[in-house]
Amino acid sequence: MASLRQDIPINAPAEDAWAALRDFGALHQRLVPGFVVDCRLDGPDARIVTFFNGMQARELLVDIDDAHHRLAYAIVDGRATHYSASAQVLAEGAQRSRFIWIIDLLPDALAPSIAAMQAQGAKAIKQTLDRQLAQG
Repeated sequence: MASLRQDIPINAPAEDAWAALRDFGALHQRLVPGFVVDCRLDGPDARIVTFFNGMQARELLVDIDDAHHRLAYAIVDGRATHYSASAQVLAEGAQRSRFIWIIDLLPDALAPSIAAMQAQGAKAIKQTLDRQLAQG
């Protein structure tokens, strides 16, 4: 099983980064605008995500852990036979945080293309959350 990880330093308080991550239905507006161009809720625990390249994924919400600022989700339809992911925000002082995004997937052959998408998503996360702090 491939395990992909992005560790993103954020120039924003953990509470602000968590609020953006936790907003499950506003991914395209609050966390990764431009990388995700549309996000529609599909029931209380699922969303249909449309990426910049036209690819779509149905993501199931597995858990939202407010105490640990962690959200877990899975993709059940698509090329992967297994796709589970989590994202967590860790405080690093009053005005900085880290955004940890981990994806576990099968088959391993998908890892290079998914890792490239994840890297683009990580850039969008950093730009968006850093900009939100700068705008106050």
